[in-house]
Amino acid sequence: MTISKSARLALAALLGIGLAFIYVPLTVVIINSFNASRTFSWPPTELTTKWWAKAIENTGVREALKWSIIAGLSATVIALLLGTALAFAVSRYEFFGREVISLLVVLPISLPGVVTGIALNNAFTKQLGMSTGLITVVIGHATFCIVVVYNNALARLRRMGTSLQEASMDLGANGITTFRLVTLPNMASALVAGGLLAFGLSFDEIVVTTFTAGPGIQTLPLWIYNNLFRPNQAPIVNVVAATLVLLSIVPIYLSQRLSSDSSTGGRF
Repeated sequence: MTISKSARLALAALLGIGLAFIYVPLTVVIINSFNASRTFSWPPTELTTKWWAKAIENTGVREALKWSIIAGLSATVIALLLGTALAFAVSRYEFFGREVISLLVVLPISLPGVVTGIALNNAFTKQLGMSTGLITVVIGHATFCIVVVYNNALARLRRMGTSLQEASMDLGANGITTFRLVTLPNMASALVAGGLLAFGLSFDEIVVTTFTAGPGIQTLPLWIYNNLFRPNQAPIVNVVAATLVLLSIVPIYLSQRLSSDSSTGGRF
């Protein structure tokens, strides 16, 4: 399909406006993290790294980073195990309600975070009688992290088909050996991409975390929100926000690269 030059220019302009709407505020946050002024006059008259040094020394920031990493890694591990198992069940077996199960697995990522958070909080505190804490945060994050792993694994399994596994078992390999030597190597890049994306989603999640975190648990997004309107913490908040942006970009970029490489026939 060919489009006119004016249509291409209009689409390019709309694309530029959309990208600017998203990335200009992020760029301002990153630049402000180097702003020497505590009141953040714009544009900055002087740049400094002193706020970064203070952020590194801040005990609350280090503690929040620790909780974010622990919660993100734990949710990613759960998502990899359950998401992969569910993808195998849906792609390799015929059973009643298969499509319903697939829908239920994917549904949490489309629900508003506040709805998921309230539902999980009620389930933990009222139905199960649990106290909110790290475990509830990990479970809450895993509900939507499973989706990205499941989608990646399911797409790869459907693209692989069953011929390689059948050939392996025809040659005498059992199910475990076939999975270890044939299936897993062919799925590796999809699983790593899904795991990286799941970690990135967990690392910067705030809505579900607000409803599932206990009094002693404060991830980086929660730390930013709780200190956003404290004048003395404003410079450090910008540093932490900039760090969160940069740390979130890395796993998502790597996931995108792995997904694109695998779709063009690359091997991980």
